Amino acid sequence: MSYITLGLVLFSVLLSVSAQILLKHGMSDLGIAGAFQLGKFNGLFYMFTHTSIMAGLFTYVASAGVWLYVLSKLEVSKAYPFVGLGFVFTLIFAYFFLNEPLTLLKVAGTVLIVAGVVLISTS
Repeated sequence: MSYITLGLVLFSVLLSVSAQILLKHGMSDLGIAGAFQLGKFNGLFYMFTHTSIMAGLFTYVASAGVWLYVLSKLEVSKAYPFVGLGFVFTLIFAYFFLNEPLTLLKVAGTVLIVAGVVLISTS
């Protein structure tokens, strides 16, 4: 795997993680959450006009575009394990950007995922 292809794989994963963080940020907005709790239809309007949600959806589309290019260059069995790195980046991004707790069990699970990615990608 070339460094460029590896970089594109990681870029796609980072875009996907960024999309998750943006979507969570948008859905945590009290107006949207409150609208759904009350069963109001305007929750859909808020959802599709909220900046973070729209940015998250756009970022997912960009991630998919990069991923399609990656798949044209790599075997899926080599590329897909890197998606597991999304767990690592999501844990880190959620801690720093969403103030989610970082626990020992989360870190241990993430370390196991990384070990699995390394084992699969080097075979």
